[in-house]
Amino acid sequence: MISPALSTTDRMKVLITGANGQLGQALIALAPTNYEVIALSRRQLDITDRTTVLDRIGELKPDWVINAAAYTAVDRAEQEVEQAFAVNGQAPGYLAEALANTGGRLLHISTDFVFDGQRSTPYPPTAPPNPLNVYGESKLMGEQMVQTCLGDASLIVRTAWVYDGTHRNFVTTMLRLMEEQQEVRVVADQVGTPTATSTLANTLWLGIRQRWYGIYHATDAGIATWYDFAVAIQHYGRQLNLLEHSVPIVPITTAEFPTTACRPAYSVLDKSSTWEQLQELPLHWQPVLYEQLLGLMMDGSARTLGAYQCS
Repeated sequence: MISPALSTTDRMKVLITGANGQLGQALIALAPTNYEVIALSRRQLDITDRTTVLDRIGELKPDWVINAAAYTAVDRAEQEVEQAFAVNGQAPGYLAEALANTGGRLLHISTDFVFDGQRSTPYPPTAPPNPLNVYGESKLMGEQMVQTCLGDASLIVRTAWVYDGTHRNFVTTMLRLMEEQQEVRVVADQVGTPTATSTLANTLWLGIRQRWYGIYHATDAGIATWYDFAVAIQHYGRQLNLLEHSVPIVPITTAEFPTTACRPAYSVLDKSSTWEQLQELPLHWQPVLYEQLLGLMMDGSARTLGAYQCS
């Protein structure tokens, strides 16, 4: 669903929350030059503080807010329930309330984890949610708060398996483990789609430019298991000399790698309604991954390597 489109010469004020995160950084880097972008980190704007959110949005009066702030520690959320719901559930409602007061719009980022993984075909935006864990439940609550408060002045974009080359995520974790360990064991019975932050950020900016509303899905093209993803990371990592040697990658089942939070076995998102609006054909996740790793090699920047968090 699209509201009357703005021209590319229209200036807009866009506030980005969670500006220090991997998506926030990509949004800043790829922002249209004619937009006034206000990028705020968690320290600069605590979205869980309703009074602060209402005051700051009321002062700045952005045309759009992109809510890239999120609690993404999927397993830890099972114990930190209150914190997960405060950030992912209640805080989007505060942003929506503030924008309802000022007449602005909200682009809220959600997740494939709102689904239970029982399907064997991609989930369309209209599929009934049924999250399996606290993280998914909290993100679904955020969606509902936003839609209830803002209606057609809101845009929700669900995504999956998001990564870049510098923050803590599956890609940087695999690169570290492949350097440090003699073999890597990776789950091979969970299916989804890897998504580069650059792909997602470009899609989000298009959604703002064209004034989308409702719910859309956005990932790279194709499907993969975590095992497939890891194999590709090592293959391209060796090609680009990001890895000095190859190690065995052992496929394992979810049962062999127990986690605190249950995860959907199949969470591929149907992007057909999104791709109808794109100005170029979507790329498969493998060449996108190669380009991301090539950028990492050419950039030579230090990467932050740590335990990955699914989002």
